[in-house]
Amino acid sequence: MEQAFYKYQGTGNDFILIDDRTNVFPRENVSLIGKLCDRRFGIGADGLILIQNAAASDFKMVYFNADGNESTLCGNGARCTIAFANFLNCIKNTTTFEAVDGLHSAHIVGDIISLQMHDVNEIQTFENHTFLDTGSPHHVQMVEELKTFDVYANGKRIREGSPYYKAGTNVNFVEQLAKDQFAIRTYERGVEDETLSCGTGATAVALAMYENKITTAKKIKISVQGGVLEIQFEATDKGYSQIFLSGPAEQVYSGTIKF
Repeated sequence: MEQAFYKYQGTGNDFILIDDRTNVFPRENVSLIGKLCDRRFGIGADGLILIQNAAASDFKMVYFNADGNESTLCGNGARCTIAFANFLNCIKNTTTFEAVDGLHSAHIVGDIISLQMHDVNEIQTFENHTFLDTGSPHHVQMVEELKTFDVYANGKRIREGSPYYKAGTNVNFVEQLAKDQFAIRTYERGVEDETLSCGTGATAVALAMYENKITTAKKIKISVQGGVLEIQFEATDKGYSQIFLSGPAEQVYSGTIKF
């Protein structure tokens, strides 16, 4: 089989995008997806995303981690999917689309893709970390000297340890840069390594910093290894709503691969 693909990146988080509106891609083939994402024996990516037809929205996004397994929401992946849908003329500058966690809306202004996330009504705070779900589960922990911090070893230990175990969690290490700006580095489950960016992680960090009164800003810049993301939200008595994840997304190259 010969398959056309497109490579996209959003602040360094990179993805293989495939137009699967004809439903021919073998999405159940975990080993194939893992091989395509392999950086030595395949195309190389943090994940693979299919665009499919949807009955009640512009399109459906189906996301797979680099290990080949279908996963929870990927914020940067969703932003890249929106850019891809625009490239395919599925949408113009606004859209509503279906993801694993339900419907999302988004808009495009220039090269900036703004994705509306689902409301977050529960944040668990502990002595040394915060846990919340922003479409994917996230452990948020502040550290010192983030640039030299061992993200891989510490992230792997937390991802697989108590209380997360088999289901696991993404792990974000955070350092404050200014009253409304934070730097983060993220260990992602499914990739099982540090990635250059994580959209749901950036969102989780912004909400956790506000929840813990480390910042009073409701528009927060998050510096990731691959660039800068912006998170904007409203705080209510029930939690957080009108949450938007914004940043650039671009097509890197396209090609075909045989398998």
